[in-house]
Amino acid sequence: MANPGYPLGGVRILDMATVFAAPFAATLCGDMGAEVVKLELPQGNDALRGLAPVHEGHALFWKTGNRGKKGISLDVRKPEGRELFLRLIEGFDVLVENFRTGTLDGWGLDIATLHARNPRLIVLRLTGFGQTGPYARKPGFARIFEAMSGLTHLSGEPGGAPQHMNYPLGDAIAGVFGAFAIATALAERNALPRGEQRGAEIDLSATEALMRILDPLAAEYRFSGVARERTGSRASYTAPSNVYRSADGAWITLVGSSDPIFARLCTAMERPELAKDPRYRTNVERTKHHVELDDIVGAWCADLPLQELSRRLDRCEVPFSKVYSIADALEDPHFRAREAFVQLQDPELGSIPAPAIVPRFAGRTFAVSSVGPATGQDNAQIYAGIGVDAARLASLKEAGVV
Repeated sequence: MANPGYPLGGVRILDMATVFAAPFAATLCGDMGAEVVKLELPQGNDALRGLAPVHEGHALFWKTGNRGKKGISLDVRKPEGRELFLRLIEGFDVLVENFRTGTLDGWGLDIATLHARNPRLIVLRLTGFGQTGPYARKPGFARIFEAMSGLTHLSGEPGGAPQHMNYPLGDAIAGVFGAFAIATALAERNALPRGEQRGAEIDLSATEALMRILDPLAAEYRFSGVARERTGSRASYTAPSNVYRSADGAWITLVGSSDPIFARLCTAMERPELAKDPRYRTNVERTKHHVELDDIVGAWCADLPLQELSRRLDRCEVPFSKVYSIADALEDPHFRAREAFVQLQDPELGSIPAPAIVPRFAGRTFAVSSVGPATGQDNAQIYAGIGVDAARLASLKEAGVV
């Protein structure tokens, strides 16, 4: 069903990917109005259904991560399932998959076969390392992408072990690149007259997506001979920029990178002379002396409770924030005013809080219609659309095809 008034209204996406990265790409497109149909095996054994958090047997990550999607079941490895799949894709604009390179080819669903059925089909292949190269068939998970891209190498205390954050950031970033890739391919395809439109095959490596966001690091290494290292929460490229603790135990992050901002910070600290000190006058000099500068800022923060720190920094327009937990974010008056979290309505758990649609389009409101689907919940509707009646559907279910 089209979503008139939405940027991607009328676009249909078949999401046969598993876990998080590639499905997140489809979910983001769904937020923008695409009709997304989630395809699972009949057993519903996507690993995301067992990934924490799980509440009373219900996988919350599944419900939020696949929000807004319809759900069908199909085993494309079976001959009848393969034929049903090929009939299905005739009515879709995009196919999203994240199987190991060559897997779909082995099931007789190579790109030539897909485009023979639907020449306009855009296929997003999101894998750990891409469709080519020595690692093409290696399995990949977020922490592997993060480690191999160089991202994890930057996280942790100086001289300490590299650290991952307690969230699959690599998957999320790859998913954002996936949504961008889908939108780009749609724009290119749809700019042509319909009779001339051809689908694209998109080769998205999650590891390369993470490399892409580490924009200047390769150049930095090339010209300095130094690979950027772990510095805890301190930035090595701008100063002061670190996490500091208040007298009452709150953590704040503070950025004084530009020279005018640093001067305002000095005013807030009642240390205006620091802004004129040759060691701290420019960002280049501040980064050379960041340890002693951090000691000064850290000592000032440690003498004041959070409320007083906030008052002084706000008064001088210094960028800072308390380091929020998700509980803090949910209660923040700014985010509440903007409705940055929405309530997904779930038939089993009631209201489930989740992030709102991003980005916003001025003067328009897009609604999230549902939580992630139950396995095969929309089989009757979707398969009826390709001529499969109730009796035939029951027979396919009995055979384990759907």
